[in-house]
Amino acid sequence: MLPYLSLSSITAQHAEEIHQAVAAVIDSGWYLQGQSVATFEQSYAQYTHYRHCVTCANGLDALTLTLQAYKATGRLMDGDEVIVPANTYIASVLAISESGLKPVLVEPKADTFQLDAALIPAALTAKTRAILLVHLYGYDAYTQEIATLCRQHNLLLIEDCAQAHGIDIASRRDGIDHAACYSFYPGKNLGALGDAGCMVTNDDEIAETVRALGNYGSTKKYVFKYKGRNSRMDELQAAVLTVKLRYLDTDNKRRQTIARQYIDGITNPKVTLPPPNGVFHIFPVLCQDRDRLQQYLHDNGIQTMIHYPIPPHRQEAYSEWQHLSFPITERIHREELSLPCNQAMTDNDTQSVINAINAFQ
Repeated sequence: MLPYLSLSSITAQHAEEIHQAVAAVIDSGWYLQGQSVATFEQSYAQYTHYRHCVTCANGLDALTLTLQAYKATGRLMDGDEVIVPANTYIASVLAISESGLKPVLVEPKADTFQLDAALIPAALTAKTRAILLVHLYGYDAYTQEIATLCRQHNLLLIEDCAQAHGIDIASRRDGIDHAACYSFYPGKNLGALGDAGCMVTNDDEIAETVRALGNYGSTKKYVFKYKGRNSRMDELQAAVLTVKLRYLDTDNKRRQTIARQYIDGITNPKVTLPPPNGVFHIFPVLCQDRDRLQQYLHDNGIQTMIHYPIPPHRQEAYSEWQHLSFPITERIHREELSLPCNQAMTDNDTQSVINAINAFQ
């Protein structure tokens, strides 16, 4: 069986360096808030071209703490509205709700899966204060239209980059109050050996506030300015991520090569292919007969995934949205199938997937 993603194979590519980094942390006897975290924060801030990288326990916390930091500094208030794509993973929506804000769902474009800027003006109200821009599947969702809307309406731009490690986000600075959040869940393009996350920003006040909120609300030991939480990246995860960060661009290029092979090689008219540009955390195809295609590929020794079978507005957690209709989102969630696409795959693996899909009837 060709696995959708073999984490052991990916880790094995840099096993010696990872083992050395982990051993160094173990031997140091310092496991939280030490030099490994400081080194990774400096490295990732430099990689993303931001002044600040603040690490935390996971990607959801990165989003939540960032939103709460904007509240703590007076730039958001309870009940303010945040526009978010309707087809996102539920974590984007949960972060908004948990922060006492109101998610406003907006449809994506059918051909890119990303937030449709043309639909944003109709969703704006007097209470709209931010756009949570999600780079779903590893495609760049940013557009000049979105930037213009943020400037015209004085909106915060907060980017959910959980699936977009390696996307260039540094150009988002021109006249926009901005931060970006990452998940380092093991399956991400830059994945830890457990949960971890961070946010990046050039805003000194927001960075300082996020750091405090993730450390029980403390800016000084035993002095608590905010009602915070315990959300910190540990030294082991930071050490592993520092190793893997060195190879992120190379790994992304391999994913892009595989994606190009799929795009050039898959000719089955039953399958709709994704856009050609991105870092391809996920390679999503659409098929009206999705479930049968998934079973067919499984029977032919190819594991796939569905991202995601149920959209946020159809989840029991948001039962108040059950009456809403988002046809494009619902179609994507009904037809999406994710093909294997990662740096551990060989060209023969890719060709096997192409051959199987082209033979699907």
